[in-house]
Amino acid sequence: MSTGEREREVVKRVATAEQWWERFFRYGPYGLLLLATAISAVSSSLIMSRADVYAAAVLVPVALVLQLWWGRVASGPGSRAAQFYFVARTLLAFGLTWCNPFFSIFTTLGYFDAGRLLPRRAMRAGLLATAVIMAGSQSGSGMPPASPMNWIAFVILFALHGTLTMIFAQIGDREAEQTRTQADTIAALESANARLERAMAENAGLHAQLLVQAREAGVADERSRMAAEIHDTIAQGLAGIIAQLQVVTSAAGTDPGPAGEHLVRALALARHSLGEARRSVHNLLPAALEHDDLPGALEKTVTTWSERTGVRAEFTVTGTAEPLHDEIGATLLRIAEEALANAGRHAAASRAGVTLSYMGDEITLDVRDDGRGFDPHALPPYRGAGGFGLGGMRARAERIAGTVEVETGHGLGTAVCARVPLVRND
Repeated sequence: MSTGEREREVVKRVATAEQWWERFFRYGPYGLLLLATAISAVSSSLIMSRADVYAAAVLVPVALVLQLWWGRVASGPGSRAAQFYFVARTLLAFGLTWCNPFFSIFTTLGYFDAGRLLPRRAMRAGLLATAVIMAGSQSGSGMPPASPMNWIAFVILFALHGTLTMIFAQIGDREAEQTRTQADTIAALESANARLERAMAENAGLHAQLLVQAREAGVADERSRMAAEIHDTIAQGLAGIIAQLQVVTSAAGTDPGPAGEHLVRALALARHSLGEARRSVHNLLPAALEHDDLPGALEKTVTTWSERTGVRAEFTVTGTAEPLHDEIGATLLRIAEEALANAGRHAAASRAGVTLSYMGDEITLDVRDDGRGFDPHALPPYRGAGGFGLGGMRARAERIAGTVEVETGHGLGTAVCARVPLVRND
């Protein structure tokens, strides 16, 4: 059963109990007075004198009028009207029970509503008065007791009823406490429900706002990713083609042999760039990872870069190679391509080295060169568009909870270290 269903069940039970008691206090006195009058009438010839009959004939209508009056002006517990009603009814019950002990049936009402009609300090007095009437009606001779044995019976019965009075008082106190607790619980539940409704309304608004922000962030991230893909593949390929064609242009008149070789390289780069463009549009893996794992793709990338730039390069794998998640492999391959491209364009290096290290739960990629180096603090901040150098590499690594660190200085070469979680391809 859910919390809401339990709350509704508690409220329903409380409402049902209150309705039952309300009906009893409204109609119960009429029923008990009618029952007591009927039994007394049947037994009047046995235990009532003529004076008792006349007195009962007067007191019964007075009790009925009192009950009708209370039904019209019933007020809150402890009010003056409630106290007057209880005292008057108790006196009438005493007089009727004096006339006929069977009228004690009507007197029992005092046990039920002393706690609801009288102030707390007067409740026990009302219960004891009811106990006196009940003990006198059951002593054997009516009221007052006619013999010592009747008095003994009266004392014993009064002690019994006095004990019952204390029990009723405790029950009344407990019911009053339960009523207060239930009222507090209902109030607290209503307040909690109101707060919950407000919170749900606020959450609905926040959810809608977050959806809009997530959509906008997704669009921006996809634009950044596509820009980086184009820069890392198509732009670098076009730069390589331009470099090869420049060599062809400068060497065409003097040495046709190397010019043809450079044309072949330019054509290969153009085809490779076209394939990368198509794959970037369809958001597929880099072409190098379609048929090779990451070590194989990196080895081919290093070899191709070395042949194109004329820089001696070596590739090394340490640790036990494992199948990687596609995004991990693609990110490391793009970082290696960008680092090598930067080394080829800016470093004027004679040697370069690429190391891929499998280290348990982590995988690192190190790209080193012996070029001129640079001042990393002099670089402009990465703004997510244009110039996908070190900033672009860091953004790629951070997208998969990785990091990129650079060690360099003027004349000291450059070392780029990418460190990312080793997420296996299951």
